[in-house]
Amino acid sequence: MRHPIPFVALAAILLIFSGAAGKEVTKMDTMTIESPAFKDNGTIPKQYTCDGKDINPPLVFRNIPPGTRSLALIVDDPDAPAGTWVHWVLWNIDPGTKEIRENSVPPGALQGKNDFRRTSYGGPCPPSGTHRYFFKAYALDTVLNIDRNSTKQDLEKAMKNHTLGEARTVGLYKR
Repeated sequence: MRHPIPFVALAAILLIFSGAAGKEVTKMDTMTIESPAFKDNGTIPKQYTCDGKDINPPLVFRNIPPGTRSLALIVDDPDAPAGTWVHWVLWNIDPGTKEIRENSVPPGALQGKNDFRRTSYGGPCPPSGTHRYFFKAYALDTVLNIDRNSTKQDLEKAMKNHTLGEARTVGLYKR
């Protein structure tokens, strides 16, 4: 005789993981980052590159998860000839921050060392071809206590097991 209990247990597990037994996750609940200066997978305007003013583009955050105590941002280029090139490392952004304005750092946020060996934004500057620049935002359940000269690797290590949400947008640039 077959027992209906394993089937019922499996059905309950599937309902829970599908979202049908609780709050359904919708697109509106997903954390996002975007820039009013360029569309996702669109061209980054010259002023935000080494060929222009070399200033950070404006960025907008939406749907920050509840319980977020700080935000972090990493901007990097995985298409660089020597491997991923880090352009900007920023953390301890107040979770109430809705945008980072052009050429600015939110009050209280800390910048780490990028691959230009600076603690600031370094714009796209590809040696050849079209490169992709990933603007990655992280919602964290803590405020990080790391040194101002920390690198992307230091930030990623400090964020481990503290990430509540992630978002990214990609900009393209060719010289």
